[in-house]
Amino acid sequence: KSVHGASAKRSLVRKLKMKVLALVLSLSAHGLAYVNKAPRKDFALAATKKDMMALAEANPDYLGQSLGLWDPLGAQNLCGLFTFGLVGCLNLDFWTLGNEATIGYLRHAEIKHGRVAMAAFLGYLAQSTPVVSGPHAKLPYSGYEPGLTPPEQWDAIPLAGKIQIFGIIGMLESYGEILPQHYCNGGLPGYYPPIKGNRFELIFNLYDPFNWFDDNKDKVRGRQVEINNGRLAMLGIFSIISESKVPGSVPLITGLIPEYKGDYMVPFEADFSIFS
Repeated sequence: KSVHGASAKRSLVRKLKMKVLALVLSLSAHGLAYVNKAPRKDFALAATKKDMMALAEANPDYLGQSLGLWDPLGAQNLCGLFTFGLVGCLNLDFWTLGNEATIGYLRHAEIKHGRVAMAAFLGYLAQSTPVVSGPHAKLPYSGYEPGLTPPEQWDAIPLAGKIQIFGIIGMLESYGEILPQHYCNGGLPGYYPPIKGNRFELIFNLYDPFNWFDDNKDKVRGRQVEINNGRLAMLGIFSIISESKVPGSVPLITGLIPEYKGDYMVPFEADFSIFS
């Protein structure tokens, strides 16, 4: 009986071990690798790359005409040595969206970052003028001090004001994702939908609020100009930031940009710190 009981006990332990092992595998990345993914529409990489080359070469600026498609990392067709020594080709794919959706995401991101850079560059110039930085009979906000540089003006804004600014930015970002056709699914990168009337406080559209632009004009040329200006603005604002942190790092504007003692990467540095 003791032998039979021990054998049954060992058999039960083995079964329990197998169940535990099956559970662990089902929850591990290796187990998930064998789960069939939902079918999705795929696009030929060659066609995508061809379209991107045509788009880049159609840009009439110097870089578009001389470089064409600038893809130094081969992001549209990554080939080489990958994990565990496997050699092969890999289409750039963010969050398993697919190669074409990833390219749409990156194109939209570049246009949006260019717009932010244009606003930042012009904002820095405007905030450096006496009209903004000079003394005011009525203070624009609590804590305002005349003569501050643009980044110092941000530091002087009360915490409640900064939170309101970030709240508005988040609101506009969320509205910009409510699209009839998303840019990751064949929609137009850089398109911002009309928002007028969606809520009671939205009395203007973010794009063309006064209907000044003619929709019948060449939108392709307009988008190329916007991309070129956005790229230049990104270089411009980062040159200003670099010169303000490391005087002399940008010889072209040395002596023109005041030094900034704060930290651009810590927007709430003047209000609180989670590390102190």
